[in-house]
Amino acid sequence: MPAERIAMRKIREVLRLRWQAGLSYRQIHRGTKVSLGKVKQLITEAEAIGLSWPLPDEMDDQHLAQLFYPAADTKPSARFQLPDWTEVHQELKKKGVSKQLLWEEYTQRHPNSCYSYSQYCSLYMQWHGKQKRSMRQLHQAGEKCFVDYCGPTVPLVNALTGEVTTAQIFVGVLGASNYTYAEATHSQSLPDWLQSHVRMFEYFGGTPAIVVPDNLRSAVSKTCRYDPELNPSYQQLAEHYQVAVIPARPYKPKDKAKAEVAVQIVERWILARLRHYTFFSLAELNQCIRMLLDDLNLRPFKQLPGNRLEAFNRLDKPVLKPLPLQPYRYTDIKTVKVGIDYHVAYQQHHYSVPHQYVGEQLELHAGDTLIQLYFRQTLIAAHPRKYRPGMTTTPAHMPERHSKQQRWTPGRLKQWAKDTGPEVLRWVSDRLEEKAHPEQAYKVSLGLLNLTRSYPATRLNAACAIANREGLNRLKQLKSVLQSNRDQLPHQQELTIELPQDHENIRGPKNFH
Repeated sequence: MPAERIAMRKIREVLRLRWQAGLSYRQIHRGTKVSLGKVKQLITEAEAIGLSWPLPDEMDDQHLAQLFYPAADTKPSARFQLPDWTEVHQELKKKGVSKQLLWEEYTQRHPNSCYSYSQYCSLYMQWHGKQKRSMRQLHQAGEKCFVDYCGPTVPLVNALTGEVTTAQIFVGVLGASNYTYAEATHSQSLPDWLQSHVRMFEYFGGTPAIVVPDNLRSAVSKTCRYDPELNPSYQQLAEHYQVAVIPARPYKPKDKAKAEVAVQIVERWILARLRHYTFFSLAELNQCIRMLLDDLNLRPFKQLPGNRLEAFNRLDKPVLKPLPLQPYRYTDIKTVKVGIDYHVAYQQHHYSVPHQYVGEQLELHAGDTLIQLYFRQTLIAAHPRKYRPGMTTTPAHMPERHSKQQRWTPGRLKQWAKDTGPEVLRWVSDRLEEKAHPEQAYKVSLGLLNLTRSYPATRLNAACAIANREGLNRLKQLKSVLQSNRDQLPHQQELTIELPQDHENIRGPKNFH
């Protein structure tokens, strides 16, 4: 950037104060309001040129200025050169640009006909105060993006049933360039809200530093004028894209004036043009919105030069942060409580967690393919997501006694019973078959297994033979047979006694008259 130039009338004063009055650089800076660095540079250049005090009588201010600024226009002017305030206003939107810098550049171009810094600022504020309300806020390039929904909706007709639903219109606008994005979604629900942000960032080709939403439920869980509480999923999206979310204060439309104006423009130049059309799908509607959106961003400004696209390429695009390698994928975040069965429920499917967390409140993150469970920001369990009712249990999450029982299956129980004896196999098989669910017979079968610790297999098989013959299906009945040693008694055949039907000692009806 070229060096700062100061007015001709001050060059002579700087030299005089240094060489005649003997003041220091800082004293000259305070007396002339010329920057300290420029004072040092001016004195150094004057010494290099060979100037000394007093200056030659024939050297007027114009000749003096030509020694320091040979390429500048040093002709006297009858009036000061008025800056282009529209250009100044656009330049102030760029990051790092200040009025002091713009004034110094202004004095470089017009060293003999420029206003002082205080006059420059005063004239700019006077011009700024006369502009439209939408220009009252000064937005830095790439700093803020304002998002909101339009009030009007667009009807969608189901081609098969004729049912009519309404599509919501999401709008986003960059503060510095007014570059606008719009799309239709089925609802204002959290998944639609977040995915609209993802598509908006892709449309911009980068992310701003701050996103300013309204206080709708999908964005803010708990509204507060000073410290609103963001929805956890929205906060997760902000972290993914490294943006700050600063919701507008409730009932303060000026906080999001850009969004209010952008919504109004979208309603006038997009929705109004579509009012006579019938749409049968969301994709069809969004295709038409995108065509009209491109036209909207190419429409010339009324008060400023150029259009939204040109302003975006000049102001916002160079300073937007790059997009992450992977786009954000919606994650449903809920608070869940661990039940006594050490499982948590999400959409009719139950997922296990380590049993020591029974009764605790956990944070459940449900993605497209993965369920993650956090306790105080620490991941304690993860499962593949299931979309059907049921239960997913990790054996390591179970207490030891449950884990052992979980390892038993009907096939394994029958194999153990077969190894013990055929009568044992028959008794266990009958118990498994008589229950509606085989798991209901696990406990009694395992109880029979424990009896092998106290009795040999031969006695257990003999006891089961008695139970099978007599229809004993309770475990305590088997224990009673073993405790009474009935299984060790010799087997007795059942006696069939046939009494004679005709005998002299048998009386019949003829004996009674």
